[in-house]
Amino acid sequence: MTAQTLFSHRVSIITGHYGTGKTELSVNLALALAAEGKRVMLADLDIVNPYFRSRERRPQLEAAGIQVISSSQACSDADVPALPAELLAILENRDIRGILDIGGDPVGARVLARFQPKIVQEDYQLIFVLNANRPEVREAEHAIAYLRSIEAVTGLTCSGIVNNTHLCGETTPAEIRKGAALAEAVSRQTGIPILCHTAEVRFADAVSDLREPVFPITINMKKPWER
Repeated sequence: MTAQTLFSHRVSIITGHYGTGKTELSVNLALALAAEGKRVMLADLDIVNPYFRSRERRPQLEAAGIQVISSSQACSDADVPALPAELLAILENRDIRGILDIGGDPVGARVLARFQPKIVQEDYQLIFVLNANRPEVREAEHAIAYLRSIEAVTGLTCSGIVNNTHLCGETTPAEIRKGAALAEAVSRQTGIPILCHTAEVRFADAVSDLREPVFPITINMKKPWER
């Protein structure tokens, strides 16, 4: 199944608790869509306590034909709490596929509130990324409360869940399945469908029997000491 089938809306807004792997998903999705021939713009809007930043992979992304916009164009290590004017290009140019990598809590998600009237006119999906190994959202009721708080702040409606459960270098298929169980519980209680489960390419076959599709990813977001 292709990325454009799994993530079928023109604008994908990636949110969830910090540490869930939102940025990894954003980068992989952008690269996959570009490889499928789509014009892609990726907006790095994680301006509150970001750990990984999409813009750290600007050379790799731009080499794939992906336009990267961020809140801090001049300094890649600065976190400037302001939105780039280029964000409007994602919302107004319907010839491109847009990916918005936003902050990992309701405060970070608030950056989108001013654009809510424009976003709801577009073909968008607000995607909630789950990682069952994040203590704050490892229980379904806590994850749901977090999801609802992001919806309330942004004025947007979540339409898809992605299970991105991992333990960095210690990830196993069993961890991915643990996340699948959490995603299923959240989906059942909210009525929000599971779009897919992410898995490193090396694990994709081992979890291919999961009910929902598996989106194979490669690990791009590594700190210098991990390379």
